[in-house]
Amino acid sequence: MTDAILALDTVTKTFGHGASAVHAARSISFSLHAGRALALVGESGSGKTTCARMAMREYLPTSGHILYKGRPVETANSAEIARYRRSVQMIFQDPFASLNPAHTIAHHLRRPLKLHRPDIKGAEIDVTIGELLQRVRLDPDLVAPKYPHELSGGQRQRVNIARALAIRPEVIVADEPTSMLDVSVRLGVLNLLNEMKQEMNLGLLYITHDIATARYVAEDIAVMYAGQIVEWGSTARVIDNPLHPYTRLLLSAVPDPDVRFDDPKARLRPDEVEGIRRRSAAAQDDVVEAEPEHFMRMV
Repeated sequence: MTDAILALDTVTKTFGHGASAVHAARSISFSLHAGRALALVGESGSGKTTCARMAMREYLPTSGHILYKGRPVETANSAEIARYRRSVQMIFQDPFASLNPAHTIAHHLRRPLKLHRPDIKGAEIDVTIGELLQRVRLDPDLVAPKYPHELSGGQRQRVNIARALAIRPEVIVADEPTSMLDVSVRLGVLNLLNEMKQEMNLGLLYITHDIATARYVAEDIAVMYAGQIVEWGSTARVIDNPLHPYTRLLLSAVPDPDVRFDDPKARLRPDEVEGIRRRSAAAQDDVVEAEPEHFMRMV
């Protein structure tokens, strides 16, 4: 982890106490490197967003360490914490709720520049706002004076990406950034994230329940179930040759574009549906019983 920008080192997060405690994340370890993306994949409730919020220091871990360039964040002084917060930025799942409807797009981009880029003053701020919007493929003259409700979902998410990039971060945490967008605009946002990662040499934590998009965005993948990482490795190896039953279960849910759903031959018979249900239940039991170390393949 020595060359990692950000790392979680055997981090655990527990909510509550005693018998009612919820173990949202258990002994999680991963690292983010410049110019590379890690996809954190799993179903709702698997602990993905908890890991993201610990990386953002919205949640403090119950145990374990968050490391920034090899140093524990919990022992950092106020200046180092401020530098960490500038370096690690988040793109949220809901592109509308993460923008204040009472302010223009220009205001949303001007604020982080004023707070974190004291080197930019006066008219330079408006120039930088225009450059940020152009970087995310938006027309500054049309978009900057508008309010969030006047933009489409894809445009709002591009504004969120521009806001995250405004203070020149080293790491972007993208929490389901395309799940609330129309299918037709998702590819454009994923392309944009890939471009930013490469051009700005960013470390990217891409959180998703859709394992199919992980291959498109990330070089590495970590599969989460019930608060644990149950399999990890290079994205191509994990997807092409999954070892853990839960990973195989996720891949079995990916739609096959070659199957026509209006074809009666493509429909499952009732006995086939019941068979899938039984195999799914068995796979989930195997996840709990299996030793995660058997499925960790970092390359």
